[in-house]
Amino acid sequence: MAKLDLRVRLVGKVLARTSIARKSEEQILADQQRIIKHNPVVDWVLGGVASGVKMKDETAAGAGGRIPVRVYRPKDADGTLPLVVLIHGGGWTIGNLDIYDSLASTIARDARAVVVSLEYRLAPAHPWPAAAEDCYAALLEVAARADEWEADAGRLAVVGDSAGGNLAAVLTLMSRDRSGPAIAFQGLIYPATDMTLGSASIEENAHAPILTKEEILRYGSLYVPDPADRSNPYASPLLALDHTGLPPALIQVAEHDPIRDDGLRYAEALRKAGVAVRVTTYVGMPHGYLAFPRLCRSAPQALAELCAELRRHLAPARVR
Repeated sequence: MAKLDLRVRLVGKVLARTSIARKSEEQILADQQRIIKHNPVVDWVLGGVASGVKMKDETAAGAGGRIPVRVYRPKDADGTLPLVVLIHGGGWTIGNLDIYDSLASTIARDARAVVVSLEYRLAPAHPWPAAAEDCYAALLEVAARADEWEADAGRLAVVGDSAGGNLAAVLTLMSRDRSGPAIAFQGLIYPATDMTLGSASIEENAHAPILTKEEILRYGSLYVPDPADRSNPYASPLLALDHTGLPPALIQVAEHDPIRDDGLRYAEALRKAGVAVRVTTYVGMPHGYLAFPRLCRSAPQALAELCAELRRHLAPARVR
């Protein structure tokens, strides 16, 4: 196993001071009300908005009412572009549109796509299945409104990291089970796929920086409080009885991630069901490395791989 980069270890030490494992539900709810606005320090750490991209704030349907969404499009793009729905991570308890401006805008620019980033309801006030159902309701509306943004709902992808990767995978199951919309590709970045904690890497990397086993237990208890629900495929997509008919996938995992094997096991389940899968393990990286593009050396490579796969799978159909 490769050593962790010094910068990664330092980030882990800083984040450990604000670990969710030590917070009450009241503190978590208070944190959700705090707004992290763009400033030079935040943008340096998280990447900032990519150049050459225009943004527009909108709303879309959620399962419990309208939810905020943000639409990104390359300024120099003409004509109809593919449509990418981005779902943020944060253990289903934190995260918002602003924090994901860097990832969303970079995908829009480099994958040459319209990206719609979703801001779903968060636990503990809104436990499972609120986030999943919000995202599916929004997906339906976003696909229906694709023409409004000069996007092609026939070239639709879902992308998410961590908890967002979980939700993106769940959306592919929901879309298959509920007859649409058709999803052409799924990009899953260090996804959580097994809420029953069946992955050996959880113990192997129990004390890794950025995400620990203790924090995984806390996130899981907040998002899916009833243990009986954790084996539901719409909470744990790995545990679906049938993975046939799901879209091709890119699954990116991190070597020092407690939920590394969630991604690897999900890739194997998809392959057994006949789904095309590309898997990349980023050596020496922790969970969440893509959120720190200037601090984690593999982040630019991982993002480039994701955008290349999006371009490949969402390319217009060739006319014979």
